[in-house]
Amino acid sequence: MKKVAILGGLGIEGQALQKYLKKTEPNLKPIILDKKINQDYLSRLEEFDLIYRTPGVLASLPEIKRARRKGVKFSSSINLFFEHSNGTVIGITGSKGKGTTSQIIYEILKKAGKDVYIGGNIGNSPLEFVDKLGSDSITVLELSNLQLWDVKHSPHIAVVLGIFPEHLDWHKNLKEYVSAKMGITKHQGKQDFVFYASKNALAKKVARKSKGKKIEVDLNKLPIKLSIPGAHNLQNASMAAAVCMHLGIKPEIVLDAISKFKGLPHRIQLVKEIGGVVYYNDSASTTPETAVAAVRAFPNKGVILIAGGRDKNSDYEILNRGIRGEKVELVILIGECANKIKSSVENTVKTRIVKTLEEAIILAHDRAEEGSVVLFSPGATSLDMFKNYKDRGEQFERIVKKLKD
Repeated sequence: MKKVAILGGLGIEGQALQKYLKKTEPNLKPIILDKKINQDYLSRLEEFDLIYRTPGVLASLPEIKRARRKGVKFSSSINLFFEHSNGTVIGITGSKGKGTTSQIIYEILKKAGKDVYIGGNIGNSPLEFVDKLGSDSITVLELSNLQLWDVKHSPHIAVVLGIFPEHLDWHKNLKEYVSAKMGITKHQGKQDFVFYASKNALAKKVARKSKGKKIEVDLNKLPIKLSIPGAHNLQNASMAAAVCMHLGIKPEIVLDAISKFKGLPHRIQLVKEIGGVVYYNDSASTTPETAVAAVRAFPNKGVILIAGGRDKNSDYEILNRGIRGEKVELVILIGECANKIKSSVENTVKTRIVKTLEEAIILAHDRAEEGSVVLFSPGATSLDMFKNYKDRGEQFERIVKKLKD
């Protein structure tokens, strides 16, 4: 019997994979290789015939490359899903906005009465519903660069949002990051489609890798009304509308579903209004570009921005240029990259560095005037005190909800 391992098997995707393999191949006994079990977990790779890599383990690790050269086969949950799925698959990627775009597509198709499922980097592993899919089913997959890095299949409909420098703490350079994104298109055939942001050069580059029909989408032209703030959210909705209308969904259904979309948690999410000051949680912001987009979502409001976290080789001059000319009253900085951000923006806006998120919120509360917005949009990855963006977003909300007038 072949020897199989799950690399990074204690994570969410690894657990879903274990469950799926137990159901479909009950005689298979995969070995879990995870640094939480053994820090030396990469030393045994050459012992196995097949290894499933989960997204938390870099595909470029020298141990993985060496095992490949020795003949070890590698796969993933996403590859397994493509091999066993039925119906139509819509895959969405991009540096930011892929979760929102995926959810809007799902909501539109659900309203239209389609047999639709959503998974991937958002929600459940698609292996949890793959056996429910029929020929008329539609699966919406949010696909990250880490999931696309070594895929052997591409979706029938690929959606490529704006791509800009991101995850450079994971990839050796921008070229490798963009190359990973190309997994969404490079296995497409002539019968497939790729929708892409027409004004983004890297999105266009990823789209060109496809052998399918390439459809440019001008994200600023559709007459869409959305209840959540931000021009970037309108652009995400525009892409979702273009894809769904391609699938034959009536425009009135598309526009109605979009108008009722309330947004995703931790993405410019309204938390509370206190004394005329409105507090928003945008903890999912992990790049300077997303922090800029969040600030620009409030063009007529004075903004106190709370930013910072762990640096991942981002260019914070992008943040400086992006907030120049906006009504940013103060930038409060926390975390490892606080000084780096400060040096980039201090000639544009007033800054303060504090030690904790709680200090930042209290300072913002003291400084904010009626009509202002307090915006937590880190523009960097999580601080050491938080596991992930959800964790820090939940803490932001807990502290804000305790504030009084």
